[in-house]
Amino acid sequence: MTETGDDDRIRRRPDDEGADIYDEDGNVRSDFLALVGAAIADRDTIFLRQNVARLHESEIGDLLESIQPDQRLALVRLLGDDFDMTALTEVDETIRREIVDQIPNEQIAAAIGDLDSDDAVYILEDLDQEDREEILAQLPFTERVRLRRALDYPESSAGRRMQTEFVAVPPFWTVGQTIDYMREEEDLPYSFTQIFVIDPTFKLLGAVDLDQILRTKRQTKIEAIMRETTHPIPAEMDQEEAAQLFEQYDLLSAAVVDENDRLVGVLTIDDVVDVIHEEADEDIKRLGGVGDEELSDNVISTVRSRFLWLMINLGTAMLSASVIGLFDASIEKMIALAVLMPIVASMGGNAGTQTMTVTVRALATRDLDIYNAGRIIRREAGVGVLNGIVFASIMGTIAGTWFHDYQLGMVIGAAMIINLVAAALAGILLPLLLDKVGADPAIASSVFVTTVTDCTGFFAFLGIATWWFGI
Repeated sequence: MTETGDDDRIRRRPDDEGADIYDEDGNVRSDFLALVGAAIADRDTIFLRQNVARLHESEIGDLLESIQPDQRLALVRLLGDDFDMTALTEVDETIRREIVDQIPNEQIAAAIGDLDSDDAVYILEDLDQEDREEILAQLPFTERVRLRRALDYPESSAGRRMQTEFVAVPPFWTVGQTIDYMREEEDLPYSFTQIFVIDPTFKLLGAVDLDQILRTKRQTKIEAIMRETTHPIPAEMDQEEAAQLFEQYDLLSAAVVDENDRLVGVLTIDDVVDVIHEEADEDIKRLGGVGDEELSDNVISTVRSRFLWLMINLGTAMLSASVIGLFDASIEKMIALAVLMPIVASMGGNAGTQTMTVTVRALATRDLDIYNAGRIIRREAGVGVLNGIVFASIMGTIAGTWFHDYQLGMVIGAAMIINLVAAALAGILLPLLLDKVGADPAIASSVFVTTVTDCTGFFAFLGIATWWFGI
């Protein structure tokens, strides 16, 4: 480490020990980034331990995402054992892989032993199988078994998200025994809100909230105050479905059980908040056809992520162009058609995207199902008709005045109504159909809805114009 004088160290220190690292827009302060960058360059570990290691894991995660790529690994190495590995759960996958791949397995194993099991799994699942096994082999037997069990569950399942540390007691214990156990036992979760009740085979019998424990006399048996766990979560359940259970029943935590109803872990609200954020982020990206792209990805990775759907979009655009080609003679005779037809297609595309976005989100949250689908379809069709009439009137007047031909205004008005109704129906029916056949509507809907609205808009406008004007 390069030695620095006291004056230099004071110059680098933030305004105060508890200084907020964020500016008014929620970004990491530029002056703090400059201080950290200078400390990394000078290998000033004293500054970094005093002003970075003390930060919350989420703040360290934001810092890692804000500094230059070549500074990230240097920061982790300079902090050494003072670096909180939990911060790696707060950064995107690309950055996490970049850092973990450069840290020795021995250091990862030592750090993972101090993490909650859910955070440890989050880091281990990104590693190569060989590195993962080497790290697991260095952990104590009990911890190794717990992590292996969680890693055996499918990705994006409740079993992968669960925390394997929990408090469980038999039903015949008294409240006093339970309190003494929690006071004396060292190997307990750092934070928990309920105690689970199990039989000798670890089968889940019920749960007791901590506030109930505190309000009950010591001699009372646990079985007398336990409540049946009405919403245990199967370990194989998709994490998004588990998050919906938390939302529906206002849960703070929930037991996770295996196929034999044996307690294997607990899912907590902080994990569920992360799931909700990830799933919403995933849906938005899929609607845009960008896959699993991260902001930290390089140019090649980003191009690879976007190429497939751009290629599919090119094919659908060629289909739309072929519809225009059917009316090339009409367009040659009436140039106004070429000027106005993008308006019809654009309005249809935007209307279809609005309906599709609402539909895809409703499918993801299970708000749209077989029982209310008919009503929603009728509603969207009605919206398409009314919007079509309103914008047909507006655009018909504009086109008639612009080209001094009110018949042309009537033509584009009729095409507008047809396309907005088609857009509304495509926006809801296509996602429903894709969901019915088992495809993810968030991935494929956008391209197909745009194709339908473009082809319908062009065909309706140019077809009606050709018939009306006899071109």
